[in-house]
Amino acid sequence: MRELHELSALEQAQAIRDQDISPVELTQHYLDRIERIDPEVGAYVTVTAERALDQARRLEKELPDGPLAGVPIPIKDLNLVKDVPIMFGSATYRDFVAPVDDTVVERLREAGTVMLGKTATPEFGLPCYTETFLSPPARTPWDLTRSAGGSSGGAAAAVAAGLAPAAQGSDGAGSIRIPASVCGLYGIKPTRGRISFAPIIPDLAGMSTNGPIARTVADAAALLDVMAHHSPGDLFHAPPHDGTFLEHATRGPGRLRIARYARPPVPDAELDPDVLTAYEDAAATLAALGHEVVDIDPPFGPDIVPQFVTMWYVFACMHPVADHQSDQLRPLTRWLRERGTATSAPAFLQAQASLQLATRAALAVTDAYDAVLTPTVTQQPRPVGWFEDVDDVQETFERMKRFAAFPAIYNVTGQPAVNLPLHWTADGLPIGVMLAGRIGGEATLISLSAQVEAARGGFWGDRRPTVW
Repeated sequence: MRELHELSALEQAQAIRDQDISPVELTQHYLDRIERIDPEVGAYVTVTAERALDQARRLEKELPDGPLAGVPIPIKDLNLVKDVPIMFGSATYRDFVAPVDDTVVERLREAGTVMLGKTATPEFGLPCYTETFLSPPARTPWDLTRSAGGSSGGAAAAVAAGLAPAAQGSDGAGSIRIPASVCGLYGIKPTRGRISFAPIIPDLAGMSTNGPIARTVADAAALLDVMAHHSPGDLFHAPPHDGTFLEHATRGPGRLRIARYARPPVPDAELDPDVLTAYEDAAATLAALGHEVVDIDPPFGPDIVPQFVTMWYVFACMHPVADHQSDQLRPLTRWLRERGTATSAPAFLQAQASLQLATRAALAVTDAYDAVLTPTVTQQPRPVGWFEDVDDVQETFERMKRFAAFPAIYNVTGQPAVNLPLHWTADGLPIGVMLAGRIGGEATLISLSAQVEAARGGFWGDRRPTVW
């Protein structure tokens, strides 16, 4: 029999319903693996072992309906879990305990999932790599000298290392898709407004959203079904969808028209040859499945980058930090916050208006297609410390922009987008590709992703990272 962590999340839930395993047995299996393996991986910043076992014991007595009941799902440390420390990746919040649950956490609990703990995230979720003053770096299990990406780096590292069957993440500029790419996973950034950030976290610009990270399309779809909800006061509402997302993982997508481009909007960003190989291979797979694949000019150009950067400066200021604690911030965070506090309200609004204008023009082009294919990131997974191995913190930010040149586009537009883990280098490093859909088009992306997954014999095939 396969070990428990070899089973998909849906298989684990079925085994629990069939009483082949118990929620306590499954939870303890993951807690044992976390204790043994996570010091190498850096996936968790807080492990809530007793709380998880208490949840699992209650589920043994009363298991709710639902496809993921009894399955452990960790929470990213940017999301609030009542009475559990939340540090937002920052030493300035080291002693802060969440006063309430995020509504997405409530949804996961009501669905019968078990919280193993909080996964590591970079400071305030700002960088695309997960290195903090709080815990060891999050590393991709495929090569422990390399970063797991960010800002959902801990979540992706946990799933890829078999320290969780799937995980909740969040994505404000690629923070699900980037770590999914460098950890060889499937990740979904949903349509803007699909998942509420209530009750505390604002959605003013609408760029950030919660979303699932998993090893299989069906697991991610089932987790998205659990997480999707609206709350009173939400500024954005995604269009309704037909049926469950999990149902779409078993439906053929039909013949689709898919656009593609590989020229990044960030100046000086260059594609690693393996990234270009992954992109071309994905396009060939889609064409072999009968889809029409069409080359298009990039719908966004370099002119949008300064506008996005202006907004990112301001986003860095969202978390209050007392003046006497500023020396506890990471150098990049301090640099970003200095520029954010120097940005005027008119400059921020002008940047947002410019991005909306560019979005209107871009969607007039991409809405003619069912999906758009691009690379996810521009380079292979980077070594731990690489982004900060510079003389000037501004170069750290420039490296981030060049590495993550594609994903933030769809945070600006609000479109759904997924990372497909289709390619591994000769050295065994994963490289993903990205598919984006129309607003509200997660179901199409899931159907298409499942078709590709089946055609490739499962994204991972027989591959397993060495820590597995």
